[in-house]
Amino acid sequence: MECSADLISKISIEQITDSGLKNLICSISPVTLSIINYVVTEVTANMRGYKATDDCFQRVRDFYANKPFVVSAQKVEAWLFPSCATTIGIRTSQNIPLLHVSDLCLLFLKDARATTCYENPCYHNMQDSICGRNFPNLSISTLDQQFFQMQLNALNFDLLFEETDEFEDALTTPRNTASRRLNPHIDLTFFMITLLCERNNNGALTFDGLNTQNQNVQIELRGDPIYQGDTNSYFNVDLMGKRQPHPILCTIHDSFWLFGSTNGGSCVYDVNNTFDEMISSIEG
Repeated sequence: MECSADLISKISIEQITDSGLKNLICSISPVTLSIINYVVTEVTANMRGYKATDDCFQRVRDFYANKPFVVSAQKVEAWLFPSCATTIGIRTSQNIPLLHVSDLCLLFLKDARATTCYENPCYHNMQDSICGRNFPNLSISTLDQQFFQMQLNALNFDLLFEETDEFEDALTTPRNTASRRLNPHIDLTFFMITLLCERNNNGALTFDGLNTQNQNVQIELRGDPIYQGDTNSYFNVDLMGKRQPHPILCTIHDSFWLFGSTNGGSCVYDVNNTFDEMISSIEG
C-alpha cells in the first residue's frame, strides 16, 4: 500500500524587518510512503443508543464457541444478451443457470467504452420472462411513477434511507419526445432496473429466490420504445448512425460466509444453500 505526503525537508528563519520581525520558511518536498505490512491491534465499534454489558458479551462468546458466525453476502454475475435493440424494440433471450437468485438487474449501455454509464432506454412494455413467470408481474414503462416507486422499494429506499438526486434524475428524466431528442444538462448515467425475485410471504421475504439447480434456463427480455424513429434515443445513440451495445443482465445470488472458532478457526464461503437451510443446519 502506498500514499503520498509532503515532507518538511528544511526549516530556516529569514529576518524581514530591522525591528527583528522574522519569517519562518519551510522547504517541502513530495514523498511517497510505502507500507509493506501492518498489523491491526485493536478495533473499536460505536453503536449509537446501545450498550452491551459484560454478561451480554459472555453470552455471545458462549453461543459462538461451538457454532459458526454467519455473515450474509451476495454474488453478482453479469451476462450479455446476444442481440441489441432494433428500431421497433428489443426481443432477446439468454440461456443461463440460476442458483438462489434473489435479484435481477438490467443495464443499458450507450457506449461500449463507458462501462459504468447506464442510461434510461425510455421503453414501455418492459418485462423479463423466466421459468413461466414474468418480472415484474405487469409490464412497465421506465418513465412512469409506478416504475419509480418499484425501484425505490427494490433498493430499500424509504424515509430513513433516501436516494440521491442523480439516481432519481436517471429514473425520472425523459430523453426524448415524439418530435425531438432532449439534450441532458445533468448526469443521467445511474440508471438500472432492479427486479426482486424472492417471494413475499405474509409481508416478509422468503429467502428462496430463483433456483434451477444450476441448470440452464431461458431468460427473455422484451420491450418497446415509447417513441420510435429518429427521436428513439436508445437506438440512435447519436446522429452519425452509432448503435448501442448489447444490454446486460446481472444476477444477484444469496451467499454466506461462515466463521468458526473451533479447531483453530475456520472460514467457509457457501453459495449452495438458502438462508433457511443455513440457519437450520446451524441450529441443528
